[in-house]
Amino acid sequence: MDELGRLRTELERTKSELDVLYEISNAMRTTLKLDEILYIILTGVTAHTGLGFNRAILFLVNEKDKIIEGRMGIGPENGEEANIAWTRIEEEKMGLDELIDAFKNSSSVLESGFNRQVRSLKVSMQDKDENPLSMAVLEGMPLHLTHQAMQKYKDSPVLKMLDSKELLLIPLKAKDRVNGIIVADNFITKEPITKDDIHMLTMLANQAGLAIENSRLFELTAERAHTDYLTNLWNHGHFQFILQTEMEKSKAIKTKLSLIAIDIDNFKIYNDTLGHQAGDKILKDLAQLLRNQSRKMDHVCRYGGEEFTIILPQTDQKEAYMIAERLRMDIQKFPFLNEEIFPNKKLTVSLGVASFPENGQTPADLITSSDKSLYKAKNQGKNMTCCAPVY
Repeated sequence: MDELGRLRTELERTKSELDVLYEISNAMRTTLKLDEILYIILTGVTAHTGLGFNRAILFLVNEKDKIIEGRMGIGPENGEEANIAWTRIEEEKMGLDELIDAFKNSSSVLESGFNRQVRSLKVSMQDKDENPLSMAVLEGMPLHLTHQAMQKYKDSPVLKMLDSKELLLIPLKAKDRVNGIIVADNFITKEPITKDDIHMLTMLANQAGLAIENSRLFELTAERAHTDYLTNLWNHGHFQFILQTEMEKSKAIKTKLSLIAIDIDNFKIYNDTLGHQAGDKILKDLAQLLRNQSRKMDHVCRYGGEEFTIILPQTDQKEAYMIAERLRMDIQKFPFLNEEIFPNKKLTVSLGVASFPENGQTPADLITSSDKSLYKAKNQGKNMTCCAPVY
């Protein structure tokens, strides 16, 4: 009878575990947005209706730069914060669905102090003797670190930040390749990590790795659809979308927004003399220069033909003019192929600057204002920057 009771208990536990994994798996299938998928995974790891860990972090593998990057973390920063959060969840009887909806309707998780710390973490993939994350990635196996085992990695920035007595690291895989790591602990309750915990988190990780891979493939496909085939800059269609989005942000937070229109001077002469393949080389080199010389916050786009645009968030007209002039001079100094074909023996550009709100309240108005400024620069002798007038 005792054996029968034990088997029933084991069966109920297994059923409960499968229900949790099924619920998390279904939630992951509702979106292809990477941040939403990461949040669903971490909520499944930390929710009381999920795996119930106190805290969890998701790292993604950056194969190109050979680093492991912190992308998102969920968990309280201390016991007091934990009690407040857990009491609210209990009182409101929040299940997994409610916790996920709370993320979609609020940015509080992304803005938390813990998540900011997590996003600052970057570690090399090569230091497996000094870094447990690298060990988990390179070995592709779960790593259960007790307090004693952690002494080997006492200089790890991740372990220093977490200051935990026991950690579980589970690699995420897609097509036998590790693309991320979940790190989880119970730093508040001090509950020991069991074999069942490792088994459950490993099962979840198998699904999570595939969900992350699908999201990345989706984002790559979307990016390619929005990218100009020749220059790898954003194309005209995506330029319109970005400008609309940035203008809405500027209106909401009451900040400036500027737009620079750029056109190569006398480009027809170059194309007619040397042919379109040589002209394409010029366009690619100029696109690379514009991307390299622009700020990270700016959006460099190919508008069409030999015309480019740069969207400058949080930038007034005076700042935009200074940026445009710096770009104009950088372009004039750059040794473009066969540029002696141009009338002045150098490739030059004309630029037009317009700013929100003074030069336009809509994207179309801002584009028209920057175009008019560009034509003014052309008509006044080329190789110059003109700004839209402020009325």
